[in-house]
Order: sequence, then C-alpha cells, then structure tokens
Amino acid sequence: MTSHQSTQTMKPATAAKKLGVYLEATPAEFREGSVSRAELNALQADPPQWLTDLRRDGPHPRPVVAAKLGVSIAGLARGGVTEPLTTEQIETLKRERPEWLERERATQAEVRKEAARIKQRDAERAQRGD
Repeated sequence: MTSHQSTQTMKPATAAKKLGVYLEATPAEFREGSVSRAELNALQADPPQWLTDLRRDGPHPRPVVAAKLGVSIAGLARGGVTEPLTTEQIETLKRERPEWLERERATQAEVRKEAARIKQRDAERAQRGD
C-alpha cells in the first residue's frame, strides 16, 4: 500500500498572520491563492522584496503595531487605533507619546510584572512540592 503525502496548504490570511504582515498589503497573487507549508518556509527563509518591504515599512497588522508600541491589542482599540499603521506612523506615535499610549504602556508593564510574579510563585511552589 502506497502512502500519499498530501501537501498541507493554508489560506492566505493564515500565512500572512504567520509572516507578521497585513494581508491586504500583500501582492494579489499571494492573497488569491493558497500557501503550502513549503512555500511558507521558503518565504520565511528567503523573503522576497515585497515581504521585506512590508515587514520594514508596513502597513502592519494590529498584533505587530501593538508589539512595536509596547501595548496590548485591546489597548490599541482603547486608544482609537483600529486600522493598520505604517512604521512611520508608529514612530510618530512613539515620539509624540499621547496620553493613551503612556497609560496603555503602564498597564502593559503592570500586566507583565504580575505575570512574572505568578510565574515565580508557581516555580517556588513546584520546587517545594506544593
């Protein structure tokens, strides 16, 4: 009996998410087809110019914008940022430091601090055998 190895493919939206790019800014041939695991690996290993440009200049999807600004995705929404931003727009926000951005960065810092405290507590409990 011969086993057939089927090619695993994904929707363009999934591939764009894995590549960290905004789907609507990708070339039409990327958006209109499906992407195999091998093609995704090739794009990650040796990105074409369009992918390099998108990653550098944007527009960036919300998870990337949030990470670059040091806030959560919900924090972006609370700050009124609902659209993808370019790298230039992100840098402008960092320079201007609007009140919402400072508040959301402080919130995110507290969330990280609490997560680290819980992780430390759990590690100590595991060490004691609780």
